[in-house]
Amino acid sequence: MRAKKYGIDCSKGVMNKGNLYRIERVMKKAMRGESITVGFLGGSITQGCLSSTPETCYAYLVYRWWCETFPDAKVTYVNAGIGGTTSQFGVARADSDLLSKKIDFTVVEFSVNDDDNEHFLETYEGLIRKIYSNETRPAILIVNSVRYDNGINAQAQHIKIGKTYDLPCVSMKPTLYEKVLDGTYTSRDITEDDLHPNDEGHGLMAEVIINFLNTVYEELKAGNEAADNQLDVQKMTPVTLNAYENSVRYQNDNSESVITENDGFTIDEQPQNDIREIFRRGWTADKKGAHIGFDIIGSCFSVQYRKSVVQPTCIARAVVDGDLDNAKILDGNFEETWGDSLHLDTIAEHLPYGKHHVEIELTTTHEDDKVPFYLVSVISG
Repeated sequence: MRAKKYGIDCSKGVMNKGNLYRIERVMKKAMRGESITVGFLGGSITQGCLSSTPETCYAYLVYRWWCETFPDAKVTYVNAGIGGTTSQFGVARADSDLLSKKIDFTVVEFSVNDDDNEHFLETYEGLIRKIYSNETRPAILIVNSVRYDNGINAQAQHIKIGKTYDLPCVSMKPTLYEKVLDGTYTSRDITEDDLHPNDEGHGLMAEVIINFLNTVYEELKAGNEAADNQLDVQKMTPVTLNAYENSVRYQNDNSESVITENDGFTIDEQPQNDIREIFRRGWTADKKGAHIGFDIIGSCFSVQYRKSVVQPTCIARAVVDGDLDNAKILDGNFEETWGDSLHLDTIAEHLPYGKHHVEIELTTTHEDDKVPFYLVSVISG
């Protein structure tokens, strides 16, 4: 096995064992030959970026473990990874992309997309609370990826939430990254860009996760079952202000009741056939002065838009409640070259809860603009 080849101590990756009741409940369901659904919510690593095929990414390998370990069960695979996204977007799309699939078990992986700060501590808590309290009572495994050039991730914030909600957490930092530091192998053995694993890296990542799942399964078979100590998260005092748990994402198919004006923004009517067709169900505009307004209930507001590598393109401004002094510039020109980015900017946070007016206006256009400004969504929390 890979872990033996590289001398990885997979047990060091368990940052918090957590309460295993929900995972064991899924395993017992599979042991009885019942159908289960396993999900994966995260960024580009979960999506499988830089794996040679969808079947060689860590998520699919973990799914295969469920299939092979419980051959009498029908196991459904849901990969809800979207590259370049954080838990702030994750909590806004968890219902549509993950929870609507009636999942039994899910991995949550945002630790190299979230920053190590209080803002993402709050968005991550909202995400975990939303998943944990869903009607299917899914089992959650928190997975921490890592940058292989500097060891940076949001593990400290995510494990704080994991421990608060008594959830299992495993990490690549004390396992895979440690072996880069001690020279057992170079970062290029497992990643081409110090962030996204190659096939070998995905295999090793899956090994750490599967080792944990195997340990849980062995304890279950040995009769060491976890106590049914499920938490009622709605009665728990959150670690943060928890303004993001009930986030709502507005696009052109669900915003008719909240749009107050629209002058120059055109609805994109192309169908979205896959969650990774990210520039869909939004609005486009290319004339200076074009504006669109929303009256939305919440206390935190963010805007999703396209940052384009095809330049030049338009620049917009987002204003909440007419507060021009705190306007947010939405520059559609992307400085990177790897492809268009689904960008998410927070435009106001922790306002008094209630109805607020969000207006987006094109402030800069160019005669030679190559693509229009694309407003993907407005999100309230």
